[in-house]
Amino acid sequence: MFIRSAGERDLAAIRALLVETWHATYDGIYGAERVTAITDEWHSIPSLRARLSRPNSEFVVVDDGNRLCAMAFAAATSDGKTVILQQLYVRPDSQRRGIGRMLLEEVEGCFPDATTIRLEVEPENAAAVAFYEAHGFRRTGVVDVAGGRADAGVHMFEKQLG
Repeated sequence: MFIRSAGERDLAAIRALLVETWHATYDGIYGAERVTAITDEWHSIPSLRARLSRPNSEFVVVDDGNRLCAMAFAAATSDGKTVILQQLYVRPDSQRRGIGRMLLEEVEGCFPDATTIRLEVEPENAAAVAFYEAHGFRRTGVVDVAGGRADAGVHMFEKQLG
């Protein structure tokens, strides 16, 4: 298994990985129909393609020689001190094998001037919450997605680097 930069030729495989992973993770939370709508918008080929050329970012995949097992996308803020991890997904049949840890370490290493890495996690995604907490992230707040309800939204996590 090796980590490499994503390229144009990977986009269809990345989309398939995201669709599979999102359905496995979120169908029980949001329902299959909503997950399909989200993946059709957020993980479309044009949306993924736009990330390939985004400045101050890294778009990486884990390739086992036969298929893509995982992907991550992160971008630094304009001052380069904070990295926003926007995506880190591992295929369901490849989870619990250290691939997520390896990918997270790669992303962290891609931004040598960064002091902080941030991300958002759906609180009902217990596996992701546990993964990030096990790797040094701490919950720092909630992003409101429900019009002011303090208990509704995605959880923000942060980790200090270096």
